[in-house]
Amino acid sequence: MLTLEKFEEASEIVKNVTLPTKLVYSENLSQQTGGKVYLKPENMQYTGAYKVRGAYYKISTMSEEARAKGLVAASAGNHAQGVAYAAQKFGCKATIVMPTVTPLIKVNRTKSYGAEVILYGDVYDDSCAYAEKLAQERGSTFVHPFDDLDIVAGQGSIAMEIVQELPTVDYILAPVGGGGLITGVSTLAKMLNPKIKVIGVEPAAAPSMTMALASGEPATLDSANTIADGTAVKRVGDHIFEYAKKNIDQMLTVEDDELVGAFLDMVENHKMIVENSGLLTVAALKQLDLKGKKAVAILSGGNMDVITMSSIVQHGLIQRDRIFSASVLLPDKPGQLALVAQTIADAQGNVIKLEHNQFVSTNRNAAVELRITMEAYGTEHKNQIMKALEEKGFRPREIGAKLY
Repeated sequence: MLTLEKFEEASEIVKNVTLPTKLVYSENLSQQTGGKVYLKPENMQYTGAYKVRGAYYKISTMSEEARAKGLVAASAGNHAQGVAYAAQKFGCKATIVMPTVTPLIKVNRTKSYGAEVILYGDVYDDSCAYAEKLAQERGSTFVHPFDDLDIVAGQGSIAMEIVQELPTVDYILAPVGGGGLITGVSTLAKMLNPKIKVIGVEPAAAPSMTMALASGEPATLDSANTIADGTAVKRVGDHIFEYAKKNIDQMLTVEDDELVGAFLDMVENHKMIVENSGLLTVAALKQLDLKGKKAVAILSGGNMDVITMSSIVQHGLIQRDRIFSASVLLPDKPGQLALVAQTIADAQGNVIKLEHNQFVSTNRNAAVELRITMEAYGTEHKNQIMKALEEKGFRPREIGAKLY
């Protein structure tokens, strides 16, 4: 069972492998919401995520004999690194089954902690089934990523730290995938102070906990297709659900597009890299009335590969009209391109790409097409640039922006 004594024990034990993630006050988010918003930066943990807490506490509860038989886990990233690192600290062997599509950087990081990595299956579910079979064959302990009360107790140590640092907290927001983090945080928070509201946040495309709470029991989603891959879980844990149902105050969902903007805000305003799943809580803040309240948003992890990062930044800039493209038609004669460029410069726009199409019309003297990709300060500035081009007679038409 999850008792206060168990949470207290877990909170002390996980200090052996966690870095202090002191709350960060966000002036920017506080201004946006009207409340006092703090960030719990678990993305700054040594393994890049909170998962090491549950993994380490789980292993600490095992006997020496059980550890000697080894551990097996399945994960596409954060849980894999958490188990591998925790196992290394205890000096026991860990085997991690990861999907074949797992980015190489995550595979190599897991190996760097001394774990054996087996690539199997296209999705997590395939890897998990194989890992459970492997654990049974080897007589090893299977370390589940979320449906285990020891794992939950370890994750709940986050709530202990939040309440100790900010005893008057009103809201705690946690990302939800399989439910381990939200179950631990909500259960302990209610034990420490029943007035604390614990809010779970899921991707709109993978609302497994929302559906489970609505129906009264876990059920399996048809799909979980979201850029928040760490929380793309089709079914929440069966063993932990009763605790979750009792202690979660509210569930919110966030669209993928909102995570793109949240990533940009986090990089520019807080100088932090946070993975998409970790941004769920930040993106959901605007759905709550926080005026006069103190809220903590848990940033669950920061393990994002550079290619994904660059794609998110590009989409974020386009989404916020800081990068946009326009098509103009102009006569194919000297000086026209210079006139377009000067018009944009006078409006403080910055040209980053030009495409010249002479074949848009059979009469090149009448019109050729110029596609211009520009940098602006935002929507208002973009509209000013478009108006300047219109006033010069270029009849600009906005088109889909691409940076490649």
